[in-house]
Amino acid sequence: MNYQESREYIDRVTREIPSVLGLDHMRELMKRLGNPQDDLKFVHVAGTNGKGSVIAFLYSALSRSGYRIGRYVSPTLYSYRGRIEVAGSRIEKESFAAYLTQVADAITAMTRDGYPHPTAFEIETAVAFLYFKNKNCDLVLLEVGMGGNLDATNIIKNTLLAVLVSVSMDHMSFLGNTLSEIAEKKAGIIKDGCHVVTALQKPEAMEVIEQTCKKHQAVCTVADASRAETLEESCLGQTIRYRGETYQIPLAGVYQKENAVVALNALEVLNGLGFPTSQEQRKEGLEKASWDGRFTVLCKEPLLIVDGAHNPAAADMLAASIEHYFKGKHLIYIMGVFADKDYKSVIRKTAHFADKIFTIQTPDNVRALPAEELAEAVREHNPNAEAKHSIREAVEEAFAIAKPEDVILAFGSLSFIGEMTDIVEEHKKQK
Repeated sequence: MNYQESREYIDRVTREIPSVLGLDHMRELMKRLGNPQDDLKFVHVAGTNGKGSVIAFLYSALSRSGYRIGRYVSPTLYSYRGRIEVAGSRIEKESFAAYLTQVADAITAMTRDGYPHPTAFEIETAVAFLYFKNKNCDLVLLEVGMGGNLDATNIIKNTLLAVLVSVSMDHMSFLGNTLSEIAEKKAGIIKDGCHVVTALQKPEAMEVIEQTCKKHQAVCTVADASRAETLEESCLGQTIRYRGETYQIPLAGVYQKENAVVALNALEVLNGLGFPTSQEQRKEGLEKASWDGRFTVLCKEPLLIVDGAHNPAAADMLAASIEHYFKGKHLIYIMGVFADKDYKSVIRKTAHFADKIFTIQTPDNVRALPAEELAEAVREHNPNAEAKHSIREAVEEAFAIAKPEDVILAFGSLSFIGEMTDIVEEHKKQK
């Protein structure tokens, strides 16, 4: 397959093969591919909100310290290939096509032998493992897709460090209906004898994590963000002091202090695991980190911010940021959500801040909630909701009614942020 054909293959699998949790199919697939993941070392990151930001901080700091770091994250906003990176460069089109062809051949043999067809995420994960091994990565930063214990990424054995960011209610139909049940699934990435860094969790989640660490004789470090002091902040970034050191963080949002503290604790643990970093390298790593779509400013007059708030916990964080940065401001929303998310809770936590809300249907995704259905749900909390036929229409209408001092906030799903960013850039050039 060439690159175009390989992308069409993934798109077809995405449409035809439903997402499942379980490792049996992945184990069989990786066995047929020679288990490349067994030759790699990992920092495995799970949790509900903050995985990508923590990985962004770690990726920046470790790469600047001279290590050859692989990064596997999802979803990505601007480039499909950006989910698989080594040393700051995305997987090449030719490499992706070649490894996908290898994986597809193994799947053909699997299905011929009576095994079920792997999912798109399992296929992408297999490609990533093959690529990281070929690139001789010193360490791979690996983001869980969903949950932890039964996620395709959890086939790995060589977990040096398991990182657990904030755990909250999400994917309940897959992971459970209580915080303890969800925490148990996410803590499933903890392996015998590995090290663990966790954000300070709610008591029921913290108890599960501590019990899991004890069971696996894993050394656990709790990263308590309350010990960090915010010195300066705006919607463009912030400065914090932690353990006597000052750090510049380019990522805005009140929750980024917690993510930075988790990353700093992870770097400290990695110091003793063969991946030392200096204080200056950590400072530079945090300062130069980038993670698009997480309270990211796309335009300054009017201020337009995109954020991936797609579940109740993320909505809480977004609401806190709105109150913190934009109290008294005229707010315009652009919202698009997935039907299988708890979007009603997201609406309940955020809709009352807005003066006008435009809803859109995230394009080319079977999980997307129609714009009118979303508008109807919003109107239960804010009558000023209007469905739009496209992202472009919503963006143009928002700019048309916004004054220079107003704020446009786009959120609900990361899946439409990439297209919206392109539209905003076009608008800025036309001004």
